[in-house]
Amino acid sequence: MDSFSEPALTQPSPPLPSILDTIRSLEDQHAAKGIPLSGRVIHLLVGWPGDIYAAPPAFSATQSPDNPDRPKIPAEGLRGDDRAALEDAIREYEDAEHEGGGRGLKLVPVWLDDKVAHGHYDGYCKQTLWPLFHYLLWQDVATEYASADRHWPAYEHANHAFADKLKQVYQPGDLVWVHDYHLLLVPQMVRQMLPDAYVGLFVHTPFPSSEVFRCLPRRKEILDGMLGANLVCFQTYSYSRHFTSSCVRVCGYEIAAGAKQGIDVAGHVTGVRHCPVGVDAERVGKDVLRPGIQPKLEALRALYEGKKIIVGRDKLDVVKGVVQKLRAFNKLLTDYPEWRGRVVLIQVTSPALADSPRLERQISEIVAQVNGEWGSLDFVPVHHYHQTIKKDEFYALLSVADLGVITPLRDGMNTTSMEFVIAQERGGRSPLVLSEFMGISGDMGEAMLVNPWNLGEVAAAMNHGLLMSDEEKARRHASLYKQVTTHTSHTWAAMLVQMLLERVGAAGMARQTPRLPMDVMEGWYRRAGKRLFLFDYDGTLTPIVKTPSMAVPSEGTLEALAKLTADARNVVYIISGRDQAFLEQHLGHFAALGMSAEHGGFIREPGQEGWTNFTESLDMSWMSEVHEIFKYYTERTTGSHIEVKKSSITWHYRSSDPEWGAFQCRQCQDLLENNLVHKRPIEVLVGKKNLEVRPIAVNKGEIVKRILYLNPDAQFVFCAGDDKTDEDMFRALLFPSGATKWKMDAPLSVTLAVKDKSVHPQQELALAPEAIFTTAVGHSSKKTLASWHVTTPEEVVESMLNIVNDVKSSL
Repeated sequence: MDSFSEPALTQPSPPLPSILDTIRSLEDQHAAKGIPLSGRVIHLLVGWPGDIYAAPPAFSATQSPDNPDRPKIPAEGLRGDDRAALEDAIREYEDAEHEGGGRGLKLVPVWLDDKVAHGHYDGYCKQTLWPLFHYLLWQDVATEYASADRHWPAYEHANHAFADKLKQVYQPGDLVWVHDYHLLLVPQMVRQMLPDAYVGLFVHTPFPSSEVFRCLPRRKEILDGMLGANLVCFQTYSYSRHFTSSCVRVCGYEIAAGAKQGIDVAGHVTGVRHCPVGVDAERVGKDVLRPGIQPKLEALRALYEGKKIIVGRDKLDVVKGVVQKLRAFNKLLTDYPEWRGRVVLIQVTSPALADSPRLERQISEIVAQVNGEWGSLDFVPVHHYHQTIKKDEFYALLSVADLGVITPLRDGMNTTSMEFVIAQERGGRSPLVLSEFMGISGDMGEAMLVNPWNLGEVAAAMNHGLLMSDEEKARRHASLYKQVTTHTSHTWAAMLVQMLLERVGAAGMARQTPRLPMDVMEGWYRRAGKRLFLFDYDGTLTPIVKTPSMAVPSEGTLEALAKLTADARNVVYIISGRDQAFLEQHLGHFAALGMSAEHGGFIREPGQEGWTNFTESLDMSWMSEVHEIFKYYTERTTGSHIEVKKSSITWHYRSSDPEWGAFQCRQCQDLLENNLVHKRPIEVLVGKKNLEVRPIAVNKGEIVKRILYLNPDAQFVFCAGDDKTDEDMFRALLFPSGATKWKMDAPLSVTLAVKDKSVHPQQELALAPEAIFTTAVGHSSKKTLASWHVTTPEEVVESMLNIVNDVKSSL
């Protein structure tokens, strides 16, 4: 559901020195815990250098870099020595407008073929993602037939080029920040190339509601790409909420609770936060004092003497709301006739990278209409300038304004509004009308926030701003100025570093489960006279699927099981939550394969056909009570169903609304734990989109203990699983602390299965602790008792095939 309310209060940003102190403290804490950080103070800026043009015959200081009148050189046609010279020039570049010339900043170019570069930026970014993130679909802004996937290959290619370049310059412990919607696939690509990298992603644009985002054909690829980061950060809480909802609703991922709160993808938890961007207030403060501004400011005052000046400056883009602003100004002159002849609107519309003739024509028509209706020979109410203005003209315009009006239909960060506040500090402290649909509107509480679609509301706000008393102006301006000058681009950048460092140190991040060491495992496998292989099924040998019946074993899985069971020295078990019928249907043809069904409720030993039921001697009368409770929630949760097994009962809500299903699951869990668990020998397990109730005496760990007890001469164990129930297996395989030999009493799973209740002897296991390879399937940051990890079920199968094939080939 996308209906969560916005937090009522926005916490003020701490001062920059305080943030920097926190960062240093976090770095010290991580160093003490052994978390590697590179310690580099150089900032590497990895980016595309843009189009390349031939050098002019003679350099002209007045020549504009925009649309130069010189031939363009295709990137793929650039000679090797020319490219090397360009890289040297980029490497030596210094920004004259930054103190210190930008020392400590190194620029790293990513070279892209022109077709890829423009297909990526002008294509997929601007024609698909930009409209979508601003609540428009691609066909709404296209002038001809639009395919959302037309430029997808270029987008993917460009993202891969950035990830490859990052891999080249990366040093262990570096903090990596990826910026904006142009590079949403990079975090996952980097995660695959550099599994231990600390990656943050900041999205500068809005992020739409899940109901809008789900229209995107490549929605899952985009979300998975973003979730490769350790931390995804947005401008506002609303955007982060929409992202979280999209991950839950579109991909079916779950929200992790506790210290690792975020989105859980196969054990890798991506944190989701928000932190609004600021401007470099100190730099803007210096810019407004440039000597060229004052003459232009005085010229504007003289030109519009005796009139109030409303100023707007936007890009020529449908989401910037220029059409609605002009109509609202017309509404002002209609509803408040006293302003006719006394107020002018100066609207500067900067050309967009991609021309929009239809929008430009529409704006011109509205301007002509307003001027025709309310203007005269000596008065023009709207002055529209469709051009890029110079910095001096821009700040003169902001400084002279009696009212700023910035009312986009949807926007993330809008620097003009903050620059307006700073420019007004030395002027009339004029008020500001802002759209409530801007990412920064929540932090600009003393601006007059309006719905740009409500023309009457915008016109009323304009009227109020023009009539506002000096006292109210000063009060509102003081609050806005404090916000803009304290929450700057510097504090924002420092906060991002702090949040990523906090994420690095969050629960589970300090202990990265190491990758399964194939060479070490193969050595123990070769030396062992008897080996145990214990596999979970779903999520371990086969990927998790939405329809459980579709989780059939792959050819590789069947081949691996066939080769493992063909070796008489191997004892192989599948220990699953599936029922006997499913396991026999898909794996029953392996006579030498042992199988345990229903999370340890039943077992079929290798070479046997019958199943042993561990629940026969247990009191199972509680199942009818649990069934009634599950029935109650099933009736109230559309898409949910009950699965009754012989040893357990499970309520599934995978096909339900994800957030409503999760809420109902928590309610049901509370009811069971508070009213039934303490009366009956049962336990409640929260699984992946399900809630299971089973006897305390039955679990996967008991089955593992039984297998160990009955095979004390085993010298090698490989055990793999992916979810919470598999932690019981890993727990059962923890070597006794401080012991050199493992002596095991008969577990409950042995005594329950025999009629003879005579005492079973204690067994001494032949296992060494180094020969136990408990392996979690998922990300290395997944919280687990396992000693090792692999990322996917395919890796489990591949590892088994490698180990048997390598040993066979060496014989």
